[in-house]
Amino acid sequence: MTDEPTPASCGFSMPAEWELHEATWLTWPHNPETWIGPSMEEVEAVYVQMISALVPGESVHLIVKDETQQQKAADLLKQNKVDLDKVRFFVLPTNDSWVRDYGPNFLTRETDSGGTEIAANLWHFDSWGKKYNYDLDSKVSETLTSRLKVRAFKPGIVLEGGSIEVNGQGTVLTTRQCLLSPNRNETPTIEMMERYLRDFLGVQTVVWLDGEITGDDTDGHIDNIARFTDSKNVVAVYEENTRDPNHACLKKNLEALKSARDQNGNGFNVTLLPTPGRVAYDDSPLPASYANFYIGNQAILLPVFGDPNDAAARDILASLFTDREIVPVDGKVLVSGLGGPHCLTQQQPIEFDF
Repeated sequence: MTDEPTPASCGFSMPAEWELHEATWLTWPHNPETWIGPSMEEVEAVYVQMISALVPGESVHLIVKDETQQQKAADLLKQNKVDLDKVRFFVLPTNDSWVRDYGPNFLTRETDSGGTEIAANLWHFDSWGKKYNYDLDSKVSETLTSRLKVRAFKPGIVLEGGSIEVNGQGTVLTTRQCLLSPNRNETPTIEMMERYLRDFLGVQTVVWLDGEITGDDTDGHIDNIARFTDSKNVVAVYEENTRDPNHACLKKNLEALKSARDQNGNGFNVTLLPTPGRVAYDDSPLPASYANFYIGNQAILLPVFGDPNDAAARDILASLFTDREIVPVDGKVLVSGLGGPHCLTQQQPIEFDF
């Protein structure tokens, strides 16, 4: 840790995902090695669906690897009657599509005039503990914040966006498996990581959970396990079948959430979110989770898997997000790349001044 100013010392904090967005970031898919099973055309079709659902409520900032891909994406979106005035293209070489993990982590603070200023954390990205060689992705955050001309903070450690979940009021959820993994940062400790989370997210309280669902190559990202739906409510993935390999860790997390306290010392309202059962490719389990939904300004992008629990998950989120439309997207296609809508998106808060 350096003596440089931190976001918290400058009055910045990470807002909750349901707070107003200027835009949602996505990276157009282009790496066929990512998607085991579906064709690239099938993946692109899900992207069109996600963008179509988002643009009525906000802009989409779409990263494309080159101008040829930009034209292809624009043509496909236009064919599907997407308003291209709401889509802003950024030509930038990338290895993969998981911008939640390698893109900027946006922050906000109130200005003297009562407006909102944005900034960003530029965490290091090492391809989920050096599992892949994605050097292009590791450069995205700095390039984008430079183009956007927003203030950037450099924590100096590895951290992915899918590993943190904030309620916008001073509490963050995360997992020991991911943040304390020595394949990201050398000899990390709870005390060290809590200091970084407080200084760079502007939180006061850290709630630690455990475990990872089967097939997850992120070492237990929180966005497959538990999510805030407002500042006091959490949905927690739970599997009742005691023979399911995810049962034990999900039960432990549920117990931890029920005893956890927020930044004011209050407990959370915890709602159980079912699992879609076993989703696999060539008999290898994939990390399918309804918790990997994304909260847009007007729509919730919910991955569905052709399972009877799809309807239950949709009804649960509809009861919690009464002001947004629940839009099912093909989770089987997306999880073939080991992620979902939340992993593929990154929210940029709105900035305004009076």
